[in-house]
Amino acid sequence: MVASVLPTTHSRGQAPAWEVPAAVGLGVAAVLAAGMGPVTVTLLYLAAVTPALVRSDLTVRRLPNRLVLPAYAVLIVALVAQGVLAGQFPVVAVLSGLGYFGLLFALSLAGGMGMGDVKLAGALGISAGMLGVEAAVVSPLLAFLAGGVAATITLARSARGTHIPFGPFILAGFWAAVLLPL
Repeated sequence: MVASVLPTTHSRGQAPAWEVPAAVGLGVAAVLAAGMGPVTVTLLYLAAVTPALVRSDLTVRRLPNRLVLPAYAVLIVALVAQGVLAGQFPVVAVLSGLGYFGLLFALSLAGGMGMGDVKLAGALGISAGMLGVEAAVVSPLLAFLAGGVAATITLARSARGTHIPFGPFILAGFWAAVLLPL
């Protein structure tokens, strides 16, 4: 199942060997950190696609819609389930997703982000928000902190105008917020 959602680059049509174990490891760690519940479904989907998204952004600077957009369908189901189980609308999750999406959308208008980053941020914001306010705040903070450090190092070593794929930093910030005890 995991291999079927991952993009392929090899002539045999298989994902690189490291991606499936990385996805499984993230999935197991997510279940251990978050337990079982509606958010677990989203975490498992995101775990399955994270290695492929990182590879894609690093190699071709794209976060494919075929991997990012299905997260929204999974999120809708999880949000409804969480709302029903909690007896209230998951406001923090929705506001977190809208905020992260809006921030990166504004940066994309200024030319600093691609739309793949924007769409991914919205999905990760909702998922982090389903875990709580702390994860919703920490996820983008860690992403921008790590991305800023990488940008500073890259600019110090090379010419201006160098583009840094931000998807891996968005994902790293998200997974740190999910897996670290907050």
